[in-house]
Amino acid sequence: MLKNGKKKISTSFIYFFGALGGLLFGYDTGVISGAILFIEKQLHLTSWSSAWVVAAVLLGAVLGAAIIGPMSDTFGRRKLLLLSSIIFFIGAIGSAVASNFLILVGSRIVLGIAVGAASSLVPTYLAELAPADKRGGVSTMFQLMIMTGILLAYISNWVLSISDINLGFLAINKYDGWRWMLGLAAIPAALLFLGVLRLPESPRFLVRKGNSQEAKEVLGYFSDNEKEINLELSDIELQASAEKAGGFKELFSPVARPVLIMAIGLAIFQQIIGCNTVLYYAPSIFTDLGFGVNAALIAHIGIGIFNVIVTYIAMKIMDKVNRKTMLTLGSLGMGISLVLMSIGMHLSSGTGGKAGGYIAAVALTVYIAFFSATWGPVMWVMIGESFPLNIRGLGNSFGAVINWSANYLVSLTFLPLLKAFGTGNLFLVYALASFVGIIFIKYGTIETRGLTLEQLEASLRHRANHLTEVK
Repeated sequence: MLKNGKKKISTSFIYFFGALGGLLFGYDTGVISGAILFIEKQLHLTSWSSAWVVAAVLLGAVLGAAIIGPMSDTFGRRKLLLLSSIIFFIGAIGSAVASNFLILVGSRIVLGIAVGAASSLVPTYLAELAPADKRGGVSTMFQLMIMTGILLAYISNWVLSISDINLGFLAINKYDGWRWMLGLAAIPAALLFLGVLRLPESPRFLVRKGNSQEAKEVLGYFSDNEKEINLELSDIELQASAEKAGGFKELFSPVARPVLIMAIGLAIFQQIIGCNTVLYYAPSIFTDLGFGVNAALIAHIGIGIFNVIVTYIAMKIMDKVNRKTMLTLGSLGMGISLVLMSIGMHLSSGTGGKAGGYIAAVALTVYIAFFSATWGPVMWVMIGESFPLNIRGLGNSFGAVINWSANYLVSLTFLPLLKAFGTGNLFLVYALASFVGIIFIKYGTIETRGLTLEQLEASLRHRANHLTEVK
């Protein structure tokens, strides 16, 4: 119990529900890969309208990250997470009952708004709650939830597409299974709403709004050491008192410029190294390599399980290895894997046959392992923890907008580039982007591991003052 008589909330509960938006993020972006096959037939979609159904979430995500994320600097992280859960629920139900193309696209855009909001809110919220020595692992729970959501989407796609389901009290025709695929997201959305009702507000936001006593109570959820709590609270109050009014002027100021450049670069590189094209098109890649459709879907589930395991391992080591080191190793591993994948694909279409196919399949799996262990979680962790407090919501939203915009452009250009270069050669382009990313990591990022959010902000302000004095 706390001093005021309130029941102490467990940190596991806070972290789980704080990160749960990531599961909806992953499920809603991953489920459409299987659902679209049935939607096309039932709603008589053209290739153009199918592309709109798939891309609607990406469009909504840009809007959600741009609009809802920055609002958290005014209204708080918790309230906006609560709003996001409601939007998730409405979008899921709307998608499931959609009777035509326009309603479905509209519902998917609504879902995307929630996805974009979660992508900017959750990393901020988790980073502001976790102690410095645990912040990397706690923030990686967001990526772990994303991968878990994607895995659940793969499983639901497979189960609901292979045959009719009759449980006596519930009968599902496999041709209507897409409605259940999309509608099942309403369950975790409802759980997120109920969980967030009990979550505390971020102590950093509370101090910024002048509620230091409540902030101290929240810090007490994560430590029983009164001296440590008071010291951390003093650091937060000191940093908050030195801040200027937040906004775009501050976002582009010399203080925030290093992390703004870092956020933009990380957000873009995470996409142009081909992560989503490989994840989304993995079943097609397997079928091109000679696997049957059912075998390809099962292999996709296997990759999803592998993703979750690797991300869990990354979560455990995140606070033991420097962020920049993890990104560099990830770029190197992904680049080499993509080169081997390209070689395997060329062999499989020539004299190499099955041997080339197996090389490509193994390289694909290794590529995804490197992404899931490094660039997948580290990008969100570093963006979530780096911006100054008064523009943290705005800064994270800006990074999320860049990431979703890059996601949209990469997805949009994948098929034209595939036609121009060929599957094997296109992955060499992504490999080149991976290697170029190493240069950006060295010169365009700052190390954030082991520092409190206040120490990070103080170092940014010290650097900006030093540059001003030099000029």
